[in-house]
Amino acid sequence: MKREKAYVDGRRQKVLELLRENPRIRVDELAEIMGVSVVTIRRDLRALEEEKQVTRFYGGARVTAEPEQGEDELTVCRNLIARYAAALVEDGDTIFINTSRNALELIGYVKSSNVTVITNNGKAINHEKADGVSIILTGGELRYPKEAMVGDFAVRNLQNIFAKKAFVGCSGISVRTGMTTEIANEVNVNQLMIEHATQEVYILADHTKIGRSSSFISCDIDKVKHLITDEFAPEEELEQMRLHGVQIHQVRRDYFS
Repeated sequence: MKREKAYVDGRRQKVLELLRENPRIRVDELAEIMGVSVVTIRRDLRALEEEKQVTRFYGGARVTAEPEQGEDELTVCRNLIARYAAALVEDGDTIFINTSRNALELIGYVKSSNVTVITNNGKAINHEKADGVSIILTGGELRYPKEAMVGDFAVRNLQNIFAKKAFVGCSGISVRTGMTTEIANEVNVNQLMIEHATQEVYILADHTKIGRSSSFISCDIDKVKHLITDEFAPEEELEQMRLHGVQIHQVRRDYFS
C-alpha cells in the first residue's frame, strides 16, 4: 500500500512539473507521456485540484499560482547549477546535453569559444547563446511538451557521435536507483550520451531531485562520477553517493559573487 501511494504521489508530482513547463498541454497528451489512461490523469488532476495545486478546465488544467519566494529560490538554484556547469566547458569542447532544463540553460552561460553542443532538445534552436557556440540537433521524433527528439533516428545518429563531455539532467538521482527519468523513450538517448562522453559526464540535479527515484533508470549510481547540485541538497544522501565514488559539486549562492 505504501509503495502504491508513493508511486501515485510521484506521478502526480510529475504531472505538476509538466503543467508548469507547458500550461497548454492537454489531458490526452499527459496520459501519453505518463503512460497511463486518460481516466487516471483526470483522477490525478481532480486530486491535485482538491489540494488547490491546479485549476481544471475543459481538456486540461493549469497550476495554481505558487508563492514567489519558493519558486524564486528554486530558480536561483537551477541557474547556479547551469552557470557552474557552463564554466566547465572549455575552448574547442564538443558536449552532449539532454532535454533537462538545467542542461539547456547552461548553453546561455558558456563563454568559451569553438564549442559544439550536440543535443536532442529541440528548444535549443531558439535558446540564447554566444557566437562561439554551435548547436547540432540529433534529429528524431519530436515529443511535446519538452520538445525532446527521441526514437530510433535519434539513437542511430548518437551511436556515431562522441563528445568530450556530457551534461545530463534527470528527474531523480539516488544511491538505490541511480539516475532516473519519467520519460521512457529518453532512456536510450541518455545512456548513449553517458557512454559516448570520452572525458567527463556531469549529472545536473537541483535539491528537489536528490534522493528521488523516478520510473526509468538511465544509469546506475556506480557509473555516476560527477554530480552538480545546490546547497540545499540533503547531506545524508550526498554522503552515501560519495561512498559510491561520486564527486559532489555543491554550488552555493555566493559562488559567483
